[in-house]
Amino acid sequence: MESLDVLSLGILLGALLVLLGIMSSLVAMRFGAPLLLVFLIVGMLAGESGPVGLEFDDVRAAYVVGSIALALILFDGGLRTRFAMFRNVLAPAVTLATAGVLLTAALTAPVAAWLFDLRWVEGLLVGAVVASTDAAAVFFLIHARGLRLRPRVSSTLEVESGSNDPFAVLLTMLLVEFLTVGDRSWQHVLAVLAEQAALGTLIGIFGGRAIVIVLNRLALAQGLHAPFVAVSALVIFGLASVVHASGFLAVYLAGLVVGNRPTRAHNTVIVFLDAVTWLAQIVMFVLLGLLVWPLRLVGSIMPALGVAATLMVVARPLAVFACLAPFGFSWREKAFISWVGLRGAVGIFLASIPLLIGLPKAYLYFDIAFVVVLASLLIQGWTIAAAARRLHIALPRHDPLPRRVELDLPGQLAQEIVGYPVSANSPYLRRGLLPAWARPTLVVREEKILSPAEAEPVRQGDYVYLLAPPEKAQALDRFFVDMPALAAPDPRLLGDFFVTGDVTLGALAEIYGLTIAPDAAATALAAYFGEELKRPVRQGDVVPLGPIALVAHRVTRGQISTIGLRLAQEDAERTTFIVRLRKAALKLWSMLD
Repeated sequence: MESLDVLSLGILLGALLVLLGIMSSLVAMRFGAPLLLVFLIVGMLAGESGPVGLEFDDVRAAYVVGSIALALILFDGGLRTRFAMFRNVLAPAVTLATAGVLLTAALTAPVAAWLFDLRWVEGLLVGAVVASTDAAAVFFLIHARGLRLRPRVSSTLEVESGSNDPFAVLLTMLLVEFLTVGDRSWQHVLAVLAEQAALGTLIGIFGGRAIVIVLNRLALAQGLHAPFVAVSALVIFGLASVVHASGFLAVYLAGLVVGNRPTRAHNTVIVFLDAVTWLAQIVMFVLLGLLVWPLRLVGSIMPALGVAATLMVVARPLAVFACLAPFGFSWREKAFISWVGLRGAVGIFLASIPLLIGLPKAYLYFDIAFVVVLASLLIQGWTIAAAARRLHIALPRHDPLPRRVELDLPGQLAQEIVGYPVSANSPYLRRGLLPAWARPTLVVREEKILSPAEAEPVRQGDYVYLLAPPEKAQALDRFFVDMPALAAPDPRLLGDFFVTGDVTLGALAEIYGLTIAPDAAATALAAYFGEELKRPVRQGDVVPLGPIALVAHRVTRGQISTIGLRLAQEDAERTTFIVRLRKAALKLWSMLD
C-alpha cells in the first residue's frame, strides 16, 4: 500500500505542477514573459533545491518525454506550414537551418572552450547544443506583444525554426558519438549526417502520404481521426530513429505533407494537436526544470553568461548575415532575424543527451545550456517587440482576429462550415465584402436559426456560418475582424478602401495590372514607403505607384498600420478607374492572408 501511496502522491504533485504551469501562463501573457521561462522556473522551484524539495534525477524519463514533446511540436509546425510559404523562403530558411546552425556552433565553440577549459570538440558540442532557435518562444512573444511581422521575415523565421531543430539534433548526436567512440573521422561524421538526413526525408514524405491515405479512405470512428494522426506522427518518429535516420526531420516533413493535402477532420486534428503539444511542452519544461540544481549553477554561471553573450551578439548575427547575404534581405531584416533567434527547450533537451549516456562533464553541458536559455529568454525575449519596432520589421495589430469556428462536413473534402460573430466595424457588416468562394448558409440571431434571406440584413451580434474550402478558411478572418473606425478619411481616397501595411506590392500589381520589378513583389507597402521617402513616415505622406497613389493614413511611432489608395492624378478616366478599383477590392481582401 505504501508504494501505491507514493504513486498517488506523484500523480497529484505532477498534476498540480501542470496546473500551476497553465495558470502561470496568464501572468506570462500579461507581462510578455516567455512561457518556457515560466515553466522552467516552476520546475526549479519544485525541484530538490527548491522550496518544494521534490527529488527527481531520472534523465531517461526526461529524455523520453522531451523526445515525444519535440516530435509532436515539429509535426504540428509542419502541419501549419503552407507549401506556398515554404517554397518562397525555402532557400534562405534552409540555409539558416543548416549552414547557419553549423556556423553558430563553430563561432560559439572557441569561447566555450576557453571559458570552461574544454577541448575544441567539447566546445563544439556546447555550440551545437545551443545553436538552434525555438519557434514556440519566438511566435508566442510576437503574438503576445500584438506584432505582425513582414510576411517574408515571418515565413523565414517560421520555416527556419521548424527545420533547424532536426539538424541541431543530428549535429549533437554525431558529436556525442565522436566524443564517446573517439576513432571516427570527420568524413565519416559528415557521411552519417547526410545518410540520416536523406533517410529521414524519405520516411517523412512517405509517412505523411500514408497518413493522408488512411484518413481519406478508411472510415475511422468519429473522434479517432485526431488521435490517429498524433500517434502516427510518433510512429514515424520512432521508425526513423530505429533505423538510424533523423526522426525529427522525418516527423516535420510528415506534418508538412499532411498539412498541405485535403484530409478529413482537418480542423479537429489541428485543435487536438494544439492541446496535445501545449500539454507536452508544459510537462517537458517542468521536467527539465526539475533536473536543474540552482546551487550547482553558481560556479558556472558567469562563464556561461559569457557564452550566452557571444551567442547573442557575435555568433548568431555573423551566421545570419553570412547565410542571408545572397537572398536580398535588407540589413534591418537580417539584424532582426539575428536578434530574434531565441534559445528554448531544444537546447536544454539536447544537453540532456550527454547526461543520458554518462558523458564526462555532462552536467556542465546541461548547466551551460540552461543559463544560455534563461539569458536568451530574459534579454532577447523581453526586447523582441522593441527590436521589431525600431528596425521597422513589424506593425502593431490594431485588429485582434475574431474567434473562428470550423465544422467538417462528412462525405466530402472540398468544403467545410466556418462561423464568425459579426462585429460592428467588421468589413463584412460595413461593406458587405465576402470572397466569391465563401457562401453564407445560415445566421444565428438571438438563439434562432435563420436562412441568409430571412436574416437580411445581417446585424451586429449575429453569428454567420459560411461554406468555404478548408485551406482558405483562415483567409476569412479579416472580413470579420473588428477594425477601429477610420477617423476623417481623405475625401480623395477611394471610398473607405484601405489596406494594411503588410500587403505586398505583388498583391496590388496582380490586381491592378501594375508593372513592378520581380524582386520587389514580396516587398510590403510599409517597407516601400520607407525605401521611397528615405525618412520616417508621417501621416499624410504620399508615394506614387503607377496610376495609384499610396497615402499614409494611420502612422504609429513612425510605422504605417493602414494605407489608403487613391488616384495618382486627376484625369478623364477617373470614374472608370474607381469602378475598377472597387470591383478589385473584393479580390484584394481575399488575398490579404
